Amino acid sequence: MAHITLSDARDIISQTLVEGRKLGLNPLAVCVLDAGGHLKAFEREDGASNLRFQIAFGKANGALGLGVGSRALMNRAEQQAYFVIAASMAFDGGLVPVPGGILVKNAEGAILGAVGVTGDTSDNDEAAGVAGIEAAGYKADPG
Repeated sequence: MAHITLSDARDIISQTLVEGRKLGLNPLAVCVLDAGGHLKAFEREDGASNLRFQIAFGKANGALGLGVGSRALMNRAEQQAYFVIAASMAFDGGLVPVPGGILVKNAEGAILGAVGVTGDTSDNDEAAGVAGIEAAGYKADPG
């Protein structure tokens, strides 16, 4: 698996949504980016609010852009708020430093992309995303 294919991105989304339903979560939105930060696939469940794309994208984009899961970005924001604010400005606001932005890695640990999940609590978003990534055969790194 040298890169995330469209089929794999759709599988990650499908498996994430399955996990969300299994856990009884609020309607989710899931964004998959490739290693270059390009949108590979996105889905928003019925009932998810209208800005969920921007939030899911910001979680995935921030994780990918800084090379760490968004849980690590949240921890960094708590320690170095000015850095995260500046990074968010550099990302044109496309950085959401709360759990739910998960790096997608291959078996060797190379970053292949990122997934952003939003709609429930950040911890639940992250849990659903990790399950979706792993069910699709990749390694999940939430930070």
